[in-house]
Amino acid sequence: MTGTSRTAEIRALAATDPAAAERRLAEMLRDLFGLEARAVRINLDRYSLNSLNGFFESADGAFFFKFHQEEGEEAMAGEYYRADILARAGLPVNQPRHVSTLPGEQILIYRRREVPRFSDVLRELDLADDPVRRARAVAAERALGARLASIYRDTLHEMTLGEVAAEPIHRLFHERLVDRHTGRFPGGRLADFYVGKSFHFPGVEFDWDELAGLSFIINGRAYSRSIGELFALAHARLTPSRLANSGGVVAHGDAHNANVWYDEDAGGAALSLFDPAFAGASVPALLAEVKATFHNIFAHPFWLYDPTLATERFSASACRDGERLIVETDWALSPVRQDLLKAKAETVWRPLLAELRRRGLLAGDWREVLRLALFLCPTLVMNLRAGATTHTPVSSLIGFSVAMMVGASPVEGSDIVTNFLDAIDPAMPDRS
Repeated sequence: MTGTSRTAEIRALAATDPAAAERRLAEMLRDLFGLEARAVRINLDRYSLNSLNGFFESADGAFFFKFHQEEGEEAMAGEYYRADILARAGLPVNQPRHVSTLPGEQILIYRRREVPRFSDVLRELDLADDPVRRARAVAAERALGARLASIYRDTLHEMTLGEVAAEPIHRLFHERLVDRHTGRFPGGRLADFYVGKSFHFPGVEFDWDELAGLSFIINGRAYSRSIGELFALAHARLTPSRLANSGGVVAHGDAHNANVWYDEDAGGAALSLFDPAFAGASVPALLAEVKATFHNIFAHPFWLYDPTLATERFSASACRDGERLIVETDWALSPVRQDLLKAKAETVWRPLLAELRRRGLLAGDWREVLRLALFLCPTLVMNLRAGATTHTPVSSLIGFSVAMMVGASPVEGSDIVTNFLDAIDPAMPDRS
């Protein structure tokens, strides 16, 4: 089909008329797969920032569906949902029962499973820490990380410009910065979300041109770049052609924990992936784990996915001092997120970077690449402006502050992101 996107229509309709959206979804399932779906239920899911999921039943049993919907998807070339690539490489991926890769009608259908997503398990630990359950969850993360590192090592290869440009993962990063028709910067979500808009934080208000040029001082620590600088640098450095010389790997690319099943038994817990909307065989190695690192760790606790709860639990205030924005906040990673960050550093990032360095594929500015990609995760996955979606002035300020922390280095000293980058640096002594 061309010119329309049924997934976009259904996702938009779900926000205003869920029953009508469920009827449209049933029609699409009948058209695509010949399934007579009944008891269709769309989930009200805090993690579905750019996707939709839910359940239905048919004569063949109970199923879970999910689709990711990107702007202009119906006009895009390239394949989505390549779970077979991941399975052949040895990744623990849940294979869908039915798949449609038609632009604008891209959807995965899975047998329904009665296990939680890892995101739900971790949210419970954010709300009430349990050292025993936390240790089990982190052990599962470490086991998955070791497997990912092995697969990245085995599949790492040099890429052509054509191979890297064809990967759909760029739709999560560079393509959200530019107009999809003209390539103009700023465009895409950057323009739609922020350019020309107003921003409301506790105690202060700005227009885009003001905010984009301010330097941040967060809890007394000054940062080296402004929001506007970081977007411009990301546009220049994360263009696909500039990522080709750092090697490619087989990767899921979007393994945030709402795309991860958590199977627990008496012997422990194991993780498996699903919804490989952006999977590929030549994912730039430096992007392979960025989404999982940000969305599973720095997006928590609460502020990205539960802005109202974050507003209840944390404080944040700001004042302007000339060209500086002075931020004070008590937001911090929870114990389980700190443990996950350590696990991600030790089991995935450090081995991957060491292998890139050994093969002569590690870019000299790899820290810059990681920081810029991490910065785009929160700022372009959803609109962080208070009132634009579900964000409050408090959660919006926390969000932009975290984006600054991951995107820019402190002018002096170190912070949690600097310490993370030091821990994964293959040129640094192994401190594990």
